[in-house]
Amino acid sequence: MTDFINGDTWDEEEGKSKSQVKREMHALQTLGEELVSLSAASRARVPLDDELKDALQLADQLGNKREALRRHIQFIGRLMRTRDLEPIETALALLRNTNQAATRQFHKVETLRDKLISDNDAVTEFIASYPDVDVQQLRQLIRNAKKEQEKQQPPKAYRELFQLIKPLIITD
Repeated sequence: MTDFINGDTWDEEEGKSKSQVKREMHALQTLGEELVSLSAASRARVPLDDELKDALQLADQLGNKREALRRHIQFIGRLMRTRDLEPIETALALLRNTNQAATRQFHKVETLRDKLISDNDAVTEFIASYPDVDVQQLRQLIRNAKKEQEKQQPPKAYRELFQLIKPLIITD
């Protein structure tokens, strides 16, 4: 028996129930949604054939048309059924790990910034660990950030302190 509407042959697949086939199709559609949500630079790092690239570019153009985008993502899911998904999934996993590593480093910088503001000994340790830092600017930004917090002012120096220490921390 063939489903003539979608062109699927669910009962011809090896022992898979219709529900199992639907779950697999939804998984492919979810993978397609993840590809659509990637930036152009990230998408370039994923091995895609020309047909999938074209479909993803069209999805970018449909961004503000919800129903059209939903149908197009279903189409992308159908295209993915005939592709070797292992390289695509491997590239996406690598992108996810890269994003998680960047987030961890971002939190590390935030934590260090807060420690520098609250603990004078941390400033001395930081200067010893990172001798390339502009000590005068560092101390001034810490002082200004403390004043901003006391007076409940916008955190300008707080942000500048983050920008000062970020390149030092992330290069490690």
